[in-house]
Amino acid sequence: MSPYRSLTWQIGITIPRWQNPSAMQQRSGDFFQIVNHSVPIQVLEDVKEATHRFFALKAEEKRQYSKEVSPTNNVRYGTSFSPQAEKALEWKDYLSLFYVSDDEATASWPSVCKDQALEFMKKSEFVIKRLLEALMRRLNVKDLDETKELLLMGSKRINLNYYPICPNPELTVGVGRHSDVSTLTVLLQDDIGGLYVRKIADDSWIHVPPVAGSLVINIGDALQIMSNGRYKSIEHRVTANGSKNRVSIPIFMNPRPSEVIGPLPEVIERGEKPEYRQVLYSDYVKYFFKKAHDGKDTVEFAKIG
Repeated sequence: MSPYRSLTWQIGITIPRWQNPSAMQQRSGDFFQIVNHSVPIQVLEDVKEATHRFFALKAEEKRQYSKEVSPTNNVRYGTSFSPQAEKALEWKDYLSLFYVSDDEATASWPSVCKDQALEFMKKSEFVIKRLLEALMRRLNVKDLDETKELLLMGSKRINLNYYPICPNPELTVGVGRHSDVSTLTVLLQDDIGGLYVRKIADDSWIHVPPVAGSLVINIGDALQIMSNGRYKSIEHRVTANGSKNRVSIPIFMNPRPSEVIGPLPEVIERGEKPEYRQVLYSDYVKYFFKKAHDGKDTVEFAKIG
């Protein structure tokens, strides 16, 4: 029997959920998988194939997109997370693609994957907005107007992640434990598995098995701060794999770097005490990237007291 049961949520998509509610934090929809999300299956398959295609390129072809030599800051190829701060590298290569416009993406993203990555982003916009509308309604934000939309998702990035076969998977990790700095992350997994989330109640780790055609959704730190802690960003990690190459493709919806984030006025208008200070989002992100993955310590950067 599948560990999931289907639940039709208020936004009109189907969310597979653990049969045992205590198995995963579902109190506020912090981490879940969705199906019937309107993104065509072929789009999902195409972007996974494009990810394999990019990482199959010769080293010198990929290296032209590395941070040191890339012609644009909006395209960054690299290894691990923050190598200068890590005692041991994570077993992952990545290509980060920052979205500015269709024209900019067409001109600067790698030709072997740009069309598929852009299509995945475009086809995901509908479900992302519906999810954010539903999440905002629970925070007494009745209208997701242009100002709120820019605050929540004014900056967009898609990563193509590649986890090559590791000869000693027990000695390293694919990605260390962390929570995302985003407002919302939409993740496409392949069928290999290896994603784990931390159960808040007892600190155990739960495997998130791939569900065909699904997208994994998780709340990021930015929304935890803006919701004054009502939503929680979930700590997660990825194990290394000793037998198969794995790919994943997350879309990160972020505030713009120039935005100042803190508890939304609608959340604290009835006298609720703010748990987080107002912080420039670019400062928050810089703090996150200057150190190795360290669980949820980054969110403490914005805590009051």
